[in-house]
Amino acid sequence: MSSQKTISEITILWKTDKKQYVKKSSYAAYALLIENHLLPAFGNKYSIEEAEVQAFVFQKLAQGLSQKTIKDIVIVLKMILKFGAKNNWATNTPLDIQYPTQREKQQLEVLSRNHQKQIMTYIETHFTFRSLGIYLCLSTGMRIGEVCALTWEDLNTDTGIIKVNKTIQRIYTIEDKIRKTELIIDTPKTKNSIREIPMSRYLLKMLKPIKKIVNSSFFALTNDAKPTEPRTYRSYYKNFMKDLGMPHLKFHGLRHSFATRCIESKCDYKTVSVLLGHSNISTTLNLYVHPNFEQKKKAIYQMFRSLN
Repeated sequence: MSSQKTISEITILWKTDKKQYVKKSSYAAYALLIENHLLPAFGNKYSIEEAEVQAFVFQKLAQGLSQKTIKDIVIVLKMILKFGAKNNWATNTPLDIQYPTQREKQQLEVLSRNHQKQIMTYIETHFTFRSLGIYLCLSTGMRIGEVCALTWEDLNTDTGIIKVNKTIQRIYTIEDKIRKTELIIDTPKTKNSIREIPMSRYLLKMLKPIKKIVNSSFFALTNDAKPTEPRTYRSYYKNFMKDLGMPHLKFHGLRHSFATRCIESKCDYKTVSVLLGHSNISTTLNLYVHPNFEQKKKAIYQMFRSLN
């Protein structure tokens, strides 16, 4: 194959092509995985064997990378190889990569009902614009980037609806070997993430008098033209929880807490999935729907009763 190119050369052309079709944040994520992992391992090669990629996977696992991150890296590699083969620059060897079985199910970090109520009551009686973000997450299950991107016009107290249509995040960009970060406001994670969420009566009661005096174009958590970014807000949240004597819980645990409370309240799973902005209901079921022992006993009892 006279026009054969190295993986590094194909990657440069693939990035130029891919940039036309994906969001800026997705492109930045691809570029980071390529620069940190793929090029150092395979950049100077003309072809890659499955055994090499399998060895690469075990090496990355040994270095402490999560299976999800490694799978993302391999997905990017497959896209690059497919692009190379399509243009006759390389051979696209099918890669059937194996991963160790994960036997331990990770426990979700969730607030107890009592702790959740304490936090929400405290914010209701000691309101600040910044603490509103914590209250919103516990009331709606919004992601941190979504809540940081909310402007007052997204919070409609006349209809009682929150419009989630953007997210804010800081991305790492690599251009000509120069690394820098950039704060961007973009559409949310997926098309399902663009959604409308009803406000609780407690949230409405809190926001109605504020909405009369704020600038509708300002960001809700700063009440300013400039937003707060997720890493800054995480830091604020950590101190807030510490000052309140709450257990250490990652910010995403607020989203888990909202979803868990919904499931506990017998909300139907499809509605919970839509509120969370999940791409499909299976994500919601896998994360939050775990029958307890009493429910299992009831199922066995009902099954045997039906036999009689």
